[in-house]
Amino acid sequence: MPYKNKPRPYKKEYKQQKARGEHKARMERQRARRKLDKTGVDKNKNGKADKREGKDVSHKKALSRGGSNKDGVRIESKAKNRARNYKKKKK
Repeated sequence: MPYKNKPRPYKKEYKQQKARGEHKARMERQRARRKLDKTGVDKNKNGKADKREGKDVSHKKALSRGGSNKDGVRIESKAKNRARNYKKKKK
């Protein structure tokens, strides 16, 4: 529900994210993106590796399933990466 006539409690939201483990996962995703950008070629000098332009960095094993940056990452289209439903239980 959107806030009405109140300031948004950013500090509270940040603490909740840390408690739920969202903060740690976000930092892992950022590290993966930075690592690819550092090693890739950037001809237009916008800070993103050319092969990552308009795409997502996908983890081979999702962070929510216990994966890490060491498990490997790959570049995937945004639609393909975000279409997966990891909320379903594995059989």
